[in-house]
Amino acid sequence: MPLIAPSLLSANFLNLQQDCDMLNASEADWFHLDVMDGRFVPNISFGFPVIEHIRKATSKVCDVHLMILEPEKYAEAFKKAGADILTVHIEACHHLHRNIQQIKSLGMKAGVALNPHTTIDSIKDVLGDIDLVCLMSVNPGFGGQQFIERTLERTRALRKMIDDHQLQVQIEIDGGVTLENARSIVEAGAHVLVAGNTVFRSNDPAGTIKKLKSIS
Repeated sequence: MPLIAPSLLSANFLNLQQDCDMLNASEADWFHLDVMDGRFVPNISFGFPVIEHIRKATSKVCDVHLMILEPEKYAEAFKKAGADILTVHIEACHHLHRNIQQIKSLGMKAGVALNPHTTIDSIKDVLGDIDLVCLMSVNPGFGGQQFIERTLERTRALRKMIDDHQLQVQIEIDGGVTLENARSIVEAGAHVLVAGNTVFRSNDPAGTIKKLKSIS
């Protein structure tokens, strides 16, 4: 069964407590928190205060995805805000290995995200140092986009690379995940499904999470 990480970017921010309570009572495994700076991606989302409050509202894993430039300047603050996993974009890091070392030294799990155009081979030199690879299956910045089908091929290639080196690295797929394509994504080798609109725009969000979780 995959881990399900609903993206709070699609939540109702006027009723965030209500949505957090729903996720806590559901079969969701992680809270996926997208941080955008308006520079690396053409959108601005939320930062430390929101994450601090979400951290107080749940005991589940807070999976923080940084779509920002110069993430090293803020890693310690995200740890203090409550991040359990901190994912940085390979395209935003001039010294990726140093970024990974910093995240691990702060006691968080380290993830690296790849945009749809970034080759899988670009991650191989740090694959043994990280806990998670987040494959973007849409162009980062906005929710509600359509899944890029080539992500399945990329997922299979990444899973083979991980298995060939006998590593314990999780593959997370972020963007356009639906009830219709989730099974093919898991069959391609994904461990974690990020779902935003699919969950929060559903008439039965907890039921949708349950359906995603039941995929084997």
